[in-house]
Amino acid sequence: MTEASSPSLGKDRADTVIIGGGCVGVSLAYHLAKAGLKDVVLLEKSELTAGSTWHAAGLTTYFHPGINLKKIHAYSIKLYEKLEEETGQPVGFHQPGSIRIASTPTRVDEFKYQMTRAGWHPTEQYLITPEKVQELFPLLNMDKVLAGLYNPGDGHIDPYSLTMALAAGARKYGAQLNYPVQVTNLNSRSDGTWEVETPLGIIQAKRIVNTAGFWAREVGKMIGLQHPLIPVHHQYVVTSTIPEVKALKAELPVIRDLEGSYYLRQERDGLLFGPYESEEKMKLQESWVTNGVPPGFGKELFESDLDRIMEHIEAAMEMVPVLRKADIVNTIAGPITYSPDILPMVGPHQGVRNYWVAIGFGYGIIHAGGMGKYLSDWILEGEPPFDLIEVDPNRYGKWTTTEYTAAKARESYGFNNIVGYPKEERFAGRPTQRTSGLYDLLKSKCSMGFHAGWEQPHWFYKPGDETGYKPSFRRTNWFHPVGREYKQVMEKVGVIDLSPFGKFKVKGTDSVKLLDHLFANVVPKVGSTNISHMLTPRGKVYAELTVSQLYPGEFMLVTGSGSELHDLRWIEEKITRGGYKVEIENMTDEMGVLSVAGPYARQVLQKLTNEDLSDASFKFLQCRHLKLSNIDVTAIRISYTGELGWELYHRKEDSVALYNAIMEAGQKEGIDDFGTYALNALRLEKGFRAWGAEMNCDTNPLEAGLEYFVKLNKAAEFTGKQALKQIKEKGLKRRLVYLTLETDNVDPEGNESVWHNGKARTIVIGNTTSGCFSYGAQQSLAFAYVPMELSKVGQKLEVELLGKNYPATIIQEPLMLTEPTRMRLQRKGESPKI
Repeated sequence: MTEASSPSLGKDRADTVIIGGGCVGVSLAYHLAKAGLKDVVLLEKSELTAGSTWHAAGLTTYFHPGINLKKIHAYSIKLYEKLEEETGQPVGFHQPGSIRIASTPTRVDEFKYQMTRAGWHPTEQYLITPEKVQELFPLLNMDKVLAGLYNPGDGHIDPYSLTMALAAGARKYGAQLNYPVQVTNLNSRSDGTWEVETPLGIIQAKRIVNTAGFWAREVGKMIGLQHPLIPVHHQYVVTSTIPEVKALKAELPVIRDLEGSYYLRQERDGLLFGPYESEEKMKLQESWVTNGVPPGFGKELFESDLDRIMEHIEAAMEMVPVLRKADIVNTIAGPITYSPDILPMVGPHQGVRNYWVAIGFGYGIIHAGGMGKYLSDWILEGEPPFDLIEVDPNRYGKWTTTEYTAAKARESYGFNNIVGYPKEERFAGRPTQRTSGLYDLLKSKCSMGFHAGWEQPHWFYKPGDETGYKPSFRRTNWFHPVGREYKQVMEKVGVIDLSPFGKFKVKGTDSVKLLDHLFANVVPKVGSTNISHMLTPRGKVYAELTVSQLYPGEFMLVTGSGSELHDLRWIEEKITRGGYKVEIENMTDEMGVLSVAGPYARQVLQKLTNEDLSDASFKFLQCRHLKLSNIDVTAIRISYTGELGWELYHRKEDSVALYNAIMEAGQKEGIDDFGTYALNALRLEKGFRAWGAEMNCDTNPLEAGLEYFVKLNKAAEFTGKQALKQIKEKGLKRRLVYLTLETDNVDPEGNESVWHNGKARTIVIGNTTSGCFSYGAQQSLAFAYVPMELSKVGQKLEVELLGKNYPATIIQEPLMLTEPTRMRLQRKGESPKI
């Protein structure tokens, strides 16, 4: 059925204007209207589904290697199952299941790694034998099949019918879908509302949402944003009738042959096959990025190029021999928009008020339903329904150039079916312009990791080490070097580059008032620092920062590298909404940070300054300005290692001089470098929580064990205070516990299933949040969320790693006391446990 719509605006005011009528935009209109939002208007420049939606292969799967994106997939599938009944529109949904095929032992490990992350999710997923694979897909050549990862509810849907059903639902609940209406300009007004200009007139909107697919860049440019998106040529082929397929009693499950890098599904009595070419062979439509999308492009396709996908066709013919005799009747080559890491960009955008995005969907069909709901909830509730930091549009910044986007999209497309290792690194487009002052000095000495555009040392090489990035599901080449760096910090003194931290200066007449409202902790006194959390209205942990009052009313706020613009956007919104008289300045790129930690940290730094660094004079959690070797620094006595240490904030251009001075001063003490892997082991032993692991928008600070930092009795009405009081009153259902594990050559990473052997049977009762090998205790260590009744010290549990359950015991945290605590106990004459 084709849709006719007469172009009109219908109204000149709207609560929300959605720009773009693909499946994502229409899903958002449907969800907002269904939730009762009045005045939802969608504008589409040509017709619904034009762009990438109409030619999509329409695959739907419960599988995702990420944790919370599984929720998005699951919601989409459940919605699509009942959409026809709700709207009266057929959607062409097939659910024959899907099987990912492992044909190497490493791939079997990956499936086991994925299974342990599926255990605490409600969706069905099974690791199946080759025999079961063949039973489900009898046309396979089984020579290379070692195992399958099976999701029974998977399948495919007709993208056009799906979008039309969502559109019918959106209209039913009162949304207006207008097309063809092109948005020609966007003007933001001083009160934060928008004027949306079209050839038919202007609509005033409270907020706008960019869901414009491969036109999203053009929409962004209207307000001065360069969204890092690029169209990729994706090809798939459809065959004529194949007698062996026609003879089957049931529809074949969708196959994903990961080594061959393609998907294959039944299409009527033939097969549909879609490959992902290598980064050298795949094609980007770069001209659209430089010159814009051709004005008339809507339901057009690119020229197909079978030569480019020949090796994948051959791999598929070997795996599914009936393909050899089939004729290709149709080849589709259409544009799909990629972000640098394939994940979409969804949510409010930093730096522009009331501008939201849902763009960069490499898998728009499976994401459309769930993302429409997720975004609708966020818009209506003022906070996300669960944590999806990985799709935050603010993960990219000014460092994300067109060259970087192209290099990364090429890599991401080519690596679509590559093995997904823990601690994965991808090297295309690196380094960006965002390097710390020490990058050139350190790059040949260590294995670098990528953090929000920055390069940061993971671990350092010594003669005899096996150098380079060697990913593995088990202990690998960095295991012993990280132990060496751990020992360095515990016994001597180490230096780490922490320049990627997000760093903001806040000052103004209302600065104290603002921070008192923003944070659950008290505002630190002048010359002091504390750890503070920003909570959501529902009492979840939106962010963790260190807050230092440098001068009266002037603060420095520091957050993790991945949270910089995520946190800045939240703070800026609070400033605007509350009308606070403050200025906030993002100092992230101008400021370098070095941390010096270990028992000799004071001895080394004292050589470089006349200031008294003794414990009596420069206490834990104090901050002050000093000169070290004549270089200006803001020094904070704090360390994520839990050992004696300082963080030294300075001008980026002084980093090399400061680093060299510290290294020279520490020769006698045996000073050396350490990286973030050793830092992680040190913080876990001290029981320090990490934002994004132990706490995020899925957790409240009470269950995360952060009561010490939450001052419910302070006078200020901080965001989330009332919700937290209610949570406390009702009592917690689960809490964070501290586990030791008896493992062999594998360590927990986080997000693994936690099992309990109860009276009836062994069941999954929770999940780890982070973990590593403890070099101090010489065994594995992890944080995990478990039900209250199973959270006592001494409780025996099991943690699943690579398909095997390992014994785990809840212990009293921390494994090792922090240096300030040890000092305090010593002063009292007690002997502290190290």
